[in-house]
Amino acid sequence: MGQSTFPVPSSGSSTSTVLPVNASSVILDGSLTSASTYTTTVNGNGGIAYLTATDNPATITIGGNNYNVAANSVSATKTVVGSSASVTIANGAFAQTAPSTFTASTMPTSDSWDAVAYGNGTFVAVQQSGNTDGAYSNNGTTWTSSTMSSSVIWLAVTFGNGYFIAVAYGPTTVGSYSTNGTTWTAMTMPSSQNWSGVAYGNGYYVAIARSTTTGAYSTNGTSWTASTMPSSSNWYGVTYGNGYFVAVAFNTTAGAYSSNGTTWTASTLTSSSAWEAVAYGNGTFVAVQASGTTAGSYSTNGTSWTASTMPSGGSSAGWSSVTYGNGYFVAVAISTTAGAYSANGITWTAVTMPSSSNWRGIGYGNGVFAAVAGGTTAGAYFAQSAALPVNFGIYNGPTTIN
Repeated sequence: MGQSTFPVPSSGSSTSTVLPVNASSVILDGSLTSASTYTTTVNGNGGIAYLTATDNPATITIGGNNYNVAANSVSATKTVVGSSASVTIANGAFAQTAPSTFTASTMPTSDSWDAVAYGNGTFVAVQQSGNTDGAYSNNGTTWTSSTMSSSVIWLAVTFGNGYFIAVAYGPTTVGSYSTNGTTWTAMTMPSSQNWSGVAYGNGYYVAIARSTTTGAYSTNGTSWTASTMPSSSNWYGVTYGNGYFVAVAFNTTAGAYSSNGTTWTASTLTSSSAWEAVAYGNGTFVAVQASGTTAGSYSTNGTSWTASTMPSGGSSAGWSSVTYGNGYFVAVAISTTAGAYSANGITWTAVTMPSSSNWRGIGYGNGVFAAVAGGTTAGAYFAQSAALPVNFGIYNGPTTIN
C-alpha cells in the first residue's frame, strides 16, 4: 500500500516528530512512503482535531473539507472529527523534478487551442477557432469538452479568487467567467477591443488589448472598468507577481507595469521583438517572443529587463507561451517539437515535445505542466512526482473549541 497506519486512539503512540501540546489521544498516525494518497475511516470524539505533518507537507481531507498542513508543523485550523469520519491523506507537495520529457495527451476537439489556466483543482483551455468549444481537465492529462458562452476568438484565460476569466479577440466586448471551469457565463468588457491577455493578482483581474491604449480591470471578474496603457502598442501578454502586473507587446520594446492594475507605467524590453508571453516565478519575470530568434528577457522587478538566450530549437517559428511551476519556467514554441525549461529564467535547457505542433499555451497546476496546440487535438503534459515521505498525524485535543 505504501503507507503504515497506527489507529491507536488512546495509547498516544505516534511516529510523528511534531506533537500538538494539548493532544489527548491519537486518531490516525502513519506515513506515506510510496503511494501518494491514503483514504480510511476514523472515529473521533467530536472534539478538536490537531493535524500534523513532518518531512513534507500534507493535504488532509476530513469529511470533504481540505486542510493544508505545512511540513514540520501543526495545522493552525481547528477541526472537529466525529465518529465514522472519512479521511484522505495526500502529499501536499511535488518534487522539483525538471520537466525534461513530455507525454502526449489528446484534446477533445481539433481546435486552435491557445491558452491554459489552472485553479481550484481544474485545468481550463480556450481556443481561437471562433466557436464555443472549450475544454477542462482534473489532472492535466485527460480532457473533456465544455461550452463557452459565445462563439468568439478566445485568446486568453486566467484564474483567481474563485473565478476563471476568459477574454476574446474581435474587436468585441465579449468575455466569459466560470466558477468551476466547466460551465461559463457571459460578461461584458468596457469597450470593443482585441482583448489578448488577462491575469489576476492582489484582488484585481486585469485585461490588455492589442494596438490600443485601452486596458481593463475588475475586482470581481464580472464587471469591468476601462484603464489606460502607457502606449498604443500591440499588447500580447500580461502576468502578476511580487506586487506588480507586467505586460509585454509584440514587435516593439514597449513594456508596462502596474502596482494596482488600474494605472500603468512604461518600461522598456531588451529588443524590439515579437514579445508574446510573460510569466512570473521565484522572484523573476520572464518574457518570450515569437519572431523566430533565440532572444528572451528576464527581470527581477518587472520594470527593467536583461536579455537572455533561449535554446535554438524554437527558432523555426518562435516561442509562444511560458509558465512557472514548482521551481521551473517552461516555454513552448510554434510549428516544432521544441520546448525549454529553466530553473532561474536566465539559462535554458531544450526539451522535445511529443509532436511537431503549433504549441500555443502551457500552464501549471498540482504538479503537472499541461500544454495545448493550435489546429489539432494534440496536447502534452509533464507530471512531477509526489514529494515523499509524508508523516501525518490526527490527534484529539480538548472537547470544546475555544
